[in-house]
Amino acid sequence: MHVLNLKVFCDLVETGSFSTAASRNEITQSAVSQQIKTLEQRFGVIFFERGKKNFSITPEGSVFHAAALRILEIYRNIDADLLAVRNEVGGPLRLATVYSLGLHELPPLLKDYRTRFPQVELKVSYRRNHDVYDEVFNDHADLGVVAYPKPRRGLIVEVFAQDRMVLISAPSHPLARRDIVRVRDLQGQSFISFEPDLPTRKAVDQLLREHAVEVQQTMELDNIETVKRAVEVESGIALVPSNSVAEEVASGQLRAFPLSDAQMWRPMGTVLRRGRTITPALREFVSSLRLLGGVRKDSTPLTPNDAADLHPTQPLHPSPTAAPLPSP
Repeated sequence: MHVLNLKVFCDLVETGSFSTAASRNEITQSAVSQQIKTLEQRFGVIFFERGKKNFSITPEGSVFHAAALRILEIYRNIDADLLAVRNEVGGPLRLATVYSLGLHELPPLLKDYRTRFPQVELKVSYRRNHDVYDEVFNDHADLGVVAYPKPRRGLIVEVFAQDRMVLISAPSHPLARRDIVRVRDLQGQSFISFEPDLPTRKAVDQLLREHAVEVQQTMELDNIETVKRAVEVESGIALVPSNSVAEEVASGQLRAFPLSDAQMWRPMGTVLRRGRTITPALREFVSSLRLLGGVRKDSTPLTPNDAADLHPTQPLHPSPTAAPLPSP
């Protein structure tokens, strides 16, 4: 029995698809079937119920799956563990994050991390917010970084910083000439929104409901870059994280201003699978994120307990230093 057999097995359990499991491991579907059959013969049990319209894992398969995941995690961490013996930080580190954080909050941190720890094989993937949780839970990422983090079963969520939300407009927009903009001034305005399932959109919708304000939704877009471009060409206004528009504001492409009667903050947090081994590489990256939250202007470090009762339109206040990660 080889480690590859265990990975193929786990991929099949996760996807429920022989073709997808084959593609992930660059083998044929028949090879997947043969490897599963070999494992079943080795242990003398049936791992999957196979039928024309039904494909499901058996109780024995579930037990084997849990054990296989533990073995795969140990195998992945061997390089990092050997480096740790020599007090070196290295090995693989898989990060999953959303576009707005990955493109605007994390680049300086990633550059610094790669400089300090060149032996770490850091891989960053960009996903929609809810997909980041799935990546971490299904062990396709060691750590997730998301906006508006929410507790999930089997995951540890820690809020490490926040970014103030600001209203943006083209310089020629009537609101851009005002000294003060209130939430009620958004009534009837053409509005560029994120898609309804994104957490930032839900927070903005909640703010508008609380102030009984209705806007004209002219566009619904899935990432911060397209929202900014739509505002630049005078398609409407938008509420976005302040750090994501710093360059455009500095160059004069956009105007940005906080709402005078509503402090709205976007929390940022990490997502970690419960029970995961904390490698030196992972520990150092989380420490860097906490430092980012502690030193950034308009950001406040928070503890894991703050995530559960987070209100998206209330300002967050400083709290004690987050609890230390468990030892590897």
